[in-house]
Amino acid sequence: MNSDNDLQIAGDILEVQHLLQPPREHPATVAEFVGLARAIAADRAQWEHLVEYDATSRWYHRLRTGPGYEVWLLSWVPGQGSGLHDHGRSAGVLTVLEGTLTERTERGTRALAAGAQRVFAPGYAHEVLNGALEPAVSLHVYYPGLTEMPMHPSAGAACEARPAAV
Repeated sequence: MNSDNDLQIAGDILEVQHLLQPPREHPATVAEFVGLARAIAADRAQWEHLVEYDATSRWYHRLRTGPGYEVWLLSWVPGQGSGLHDHGRSAGVLTVLEGTLTERTERGTRALAAGAQRVFAPGYAHEVLNGALEPAVSLHVYYPGLTEMPMHPSAGAACEARPAAV
């Protein structure tokens, strides 16, 4: 049975402020970068008015930077793709904001609908493309900031069947 004495024995957590970690101004862990991407995705006012669609190439806009990371907004019209690539020394979080994108890796193909997130480590090779009939928008968080995006030759039948990358 609980009593006021039990509370006195355990103590009041609000009295031990030194045990609580202060909130960080900028993300520093994978979970915090995922949280940043989700927060931006949920706040359409931050990004919706910036989106443009370009029939000749994928459109992109650097939305935000912070110490050691950057956030990019991309649009994809039907048929546009990234080609098979990795992100060099950068890890990242890919979040689909609108539409559906397809991710292809050596392990297979996966459809990513609005709200889907993928977290990847440095050197992770994939191809992202819009194989749907509607445009798509995605958010990409890279940490550290993206300095290279080495392209890879297509390998396997899964990648040979892709639409032309732009």
